[in-house]
Order: sequence, then C-alpha cells, then structure tokens
Amino acid sequence: MTESRMDFRKAKFLISAPDIAHLNQYLPGDAGVEIAFAGRSNAGKSSALNMLTDQKGLARTSKTPGRTQLINVFELDEHRRLVDLPGYGFAQVPLALKKKWQYALGEYLQERQCLTGVVVLMDIRHPLKDLDMQMIEWAVESEIPVLALLTKADKMKQSERMKMINEVRKHLGDYDDRVKVEAFSSLKGLGKPKVLSILNEWCHPEWLMEAIAEAEAADESEGQ
Repeated sequence: MTESRMDFRKAKFLISAPDIAHLNQYLPGDAGVEIAFAGRSNAGKSSALNMLTDQKGLARTSKTPGRTQLINVFELDEHRRLVDLPGYGFAQVPLALKKKWQYALGEYLQERQCLTGVVVLMDIRHPLKDLDMQMIEWAVESEIPVLALLTKADKMKQSERMKMINEVRKHLGDYDDRVKVEAFSSLKGLGKPKVLSILNEWCHPEWLMEAIAEAEAADESEGQ
C-alpha cells in the first residue's frame, strides 16, 4: 500500500484536557493515531510544533515555562492528531504537583492505544536528564517508538552538535531502532525535513491504512 504524505500545515487546535480521564471522554483511547510531544518545560516544545506545522501561533509559547499544564490536542485530519503533553521538570512548582504531572504523563503513555510515536524534546546542551530518560523508558516499555529530539541545535557549532548527537545515540544504543536521535532548531529549521519524515511514517501505521482502505471500499460498494 502506498504511503501518502501528511500535510502538517493543516494542523488545527482541537481540545485541551486537564487529565487523561477528560481526554478519554472526548477522544476514545483507541480512535485513530496520535503522536505525542513531551519534554521539560524549557525544551522548546511549542516552538517545535509551530515550526513543524508552519504556524507561528498553533502552540502557544509562554515566557513562564511550566505555567500551562494541559494536554493540548491538534488535529491533522479525521484520523490523525498531534498531542502537546504538559511540560515536566519545571523548578518553580511544588513537588506534589510535579509528581501529579509525572503520573499523568505515565498514564497517558500506558493507556492511549492510539499512540504511535513519542517525540521527547531535550535542549541539546543539557540532554538525557532523569525525567527525559524516564519518559523514554516508559515509551520503550510500552513498545512505542521514540524520537529523541535535541532542540536549540543552532546554539552549537556543527562539530559540537555532531559530537553531542553521537554521544546521545551511544547512550541510547541499547534501545536499537526503537529510539531515533536527531538535532533540531525551531529558529533555523535545522532537521525539519528529517523530523517530518519520521512523523509521516508514524502517521501511517499499516493497521490504520488497512482500516481506511476497507472503509473507503465499503462506501464505494454502498454507492453502487
């Protein structure tokens, strides 16, 4: 079956949910395909989403990282969605709230059957913090592919950037092909084509393509 190309520029805001329970009420956990974006509150998640979709205001960027703790869902089409998960690891919030967010993130990864990939964003200058590793391990244990996205790559010279990419790939080597590592810059667009290629692959799992084909065939037979 031929894989089509997603037009990520068509992304539009769908819903914000405070937790997994509210999300499941609006969007059943087995409906369609979701790709989640997760990362520390200062990793540049919103900026990355805006760059990847060519929309400056799709995901709201805040001058105070960690302020917005909602699950924000953006629709690509009737079958596919991008999900901006709450930022984690922000220093200026109570410990109890941090633990609540961590639990919610783990719950999302473990319960959303429609999840086909997780982008874990990390500042290339400070990658693989404890919570980053926990997020990656959660996803791998749930058999969900991961893209470890090293953001703010324009802050480094090319030689330094390649050295860090290789170090992170070596550190995550035990996960084999389950975890891909790429550098990215929301400011310069560095790495954008490669990231979009990976997201496009995740948007077209074989089971979804077969389901769409079957639905289209059924509609054609009814129309005859």
